[in-house]
Amino acid sequence: MGNVLPYTKKQFDLSGLHGISDKTMETHFKLYEGYVDATNTLLERIAEFIKDARVDQEEMPAYSELNRRLGFEYNGMVLHEYYFGNLTSNGRGDPDPNSPFRQAAIKSYGSYDIWKADFAGIGKMRGVGWAICFQDPTNGRLSNHWITLHETGSVAGFTPLLVMDVWEHAFL
Repeated sequence: MGNVLPYTKKQFDLSGLHGISDKTMETHFKLYEGYVDATNTLLERIAEFIKDARVDQEEMPAYSELNRRLGFEYNGMVLHEYYFGNLTSNGRGDPDPNSPFRQAAIKSYGSYDIWKADFAGIGKMRGVGWAICFQDPTNGRLSNHWITLHETGSVAGFTPLLVMDVWEHAFL
């Protein structure tokens, strides 16, 4: 890995959201900062293992676990950034009828309301994770998915457009 470039925490000004208290958001931001810190720590520890361009056999279990954990922490960090980026204190509700997103939802689901019902239904599923509306880069089709924890269920190569955090910390 050579030089480890630390990830910088992003700042979000999301006070005064409708339906989510400032206290909940403050707790949520602290959790996000923990993901950033953990990601940076893991990157540094992994770099120590590979500084001589190899991993000794006796080091492999620890090295493997650090890399597996990195996926969880890194995805937790990035998904929170997407989620915070979706939130706004001056939201308008549903998108404009002519917006590219709404048009893609209609093309993919037959109507915007059907897409919205599917996305909301996924968000109401039991478990800890995320409801994410992805777009297939090959054909523009939207598809809604449940992502367990932070990493199980992601669609490789698809672009996340709308991210809803459904872990309990997001709404308590």
